[in-house]
Amino acid sequence: MTPPRHPGDPAVPLRDLPNGAFGRIAEMPAKDGCAERLEALGLRVGKVVEKVSGMPFHGPVTLQLDGRQIAIGWKISSSVLVVPLSRSGGAPRHHE
Repeated sequence: MTPPRHPGDPAVPLRDLPNGAFGRIAEMPAKDGCAERLEALGLRVGKVVEKVSGMPFHGPVTLQLDGRQIAIGWKISSSVLVVPLSRSGGAPRHHE
């Protein structure tokens, strides 16, 4: 079960993470066939992912996870929330 997020968490949909940026998964979609498939791919709360690319016109989003690339649909990437990380991998990114 996904732990609830706290109000004010800087989580954004995975699709909105800039290409080349890292994020820690904060929330996954509700448990259903899609969520089970994402978990089978290794996507789960707490994992760090790198968004490799997002295709235009709601195309697939490519991620780097555990040393391999996977692609997920744009709509699914909209329901996976991530906390953007700094390049060092720990603290949230701040816009400068």
